[in-house]
Amino acid sequence: MKNKKKKKIKIKKPPVLFNETQKVIKKIGKTLDGDILAYWISNNGSLTQGDITPFYNIIKNNAKSKTLYLFVKSNGGSGKSALRIIHLLRNYYEKIVALVPLDCASAATMLVLGANKIQMGPLAYLSAIDTSITHELSPIDKKYNNKVSVSQNELDRVLKLWDKQKTESEPSPYSALYQYIHPLVFGSVDRASSLSIKLTKEILSYHLKDEKKADKISNHLNAEYPSHGYPITIKEAKKIGLNVEGLPGNINELLLELNYLYSKMAQRSHTDYNETKYHDNEILKVIELMGHQYFYQKEKDWFYRKEERRYIPMNDDSSWRRAKLVNGKVEVSKFYSR
Repeated sequence: MKNKKKKKIKIKKPPVLFNETQKVIKKIGKTLDGDILAYWISNNGSLTQGDITPFYNIIKNNAKSKTLYLFVKSNGGSGKSALRIIHLLRNYYEKIVALVPLDCASAATMLVLGANKIQMGPLAYLSAIDTSITHELSPIDKKYNNKVSVSQNELDRVLKLWDKQKTESEPSPYSALYQYIHPLVFGSVDRASSLSIKLTKEILSYHLKDEKKADKISNHLNAEYPSHGYPITIKEAKKIGLNVEGLPGNINELLLELNYLYSKMAQRSHTDYNETKYHDNEILKVIELMGHQYFYQKEKDWFYRKEERRYIPMNDDSSWRRAKLVNGKVEVSKFYSR
């Protein structure tokens, strides 16, 4: 009896909605007196250094105005990358207006601080920008066997609580804390916190010349909130001293439509091979200008290694991709950037 051929597994792929998103970008552009650039990151992605080159390629020959309207949606990422993006955009635009219809947290908040004005919709929020780090010597969580991030705010609060309850027999908390958190992690967290304040002030300096005000805003965002994810609404943003105003209703609705299309592009496309291995194919972020779209697509296999209780990546083909119209059809090609 002949052996039956194994059925070839069809790999699921996320949709590329270039034509649909371009129509919305065009509608938004007609209502504004400058260029419109979208920078959208899914909840599974983050703002990174690797985003700089696609930004450069998309605007270097396509900046048509002195004013840029920058739509930002992201849960955060690298503060150093936020500074580099603002520095790049300021080489091409005299004025930047940040359009924030939804979440714009952590490093994304840093990014929009570089805009002359921030327009926020009813669903929009910024966040605190105190830094947490995952160090090589960080504690390990027991459930997934991953390193745990540690923030300056968390350490400060532990020390304050200890100070209130200290006794003569235990005058210092460090001997107990060092059993769980390595001393080098303490030092790295303190350095990261100082870096966050420095980055915030530098980003603000691109349009805010009042150094005292920049210091006040930076220190407030880095130290005055009990939670890193505390939602800073337009009301709170005005109290801090940021130049914010409401996002016009028609633009807000168009941006929400654009967010819906990007969310469809970013849907999870997992293909299961068996109980321990699957293929991950997911669009994590999009940078788009009229006529041009770049997106980062994660594409790799994952294998569950039981002895380590974690998934190991394999056959990684993740990369930036570029979508464009060729003879009326959307063509996607890889964009290599290292």
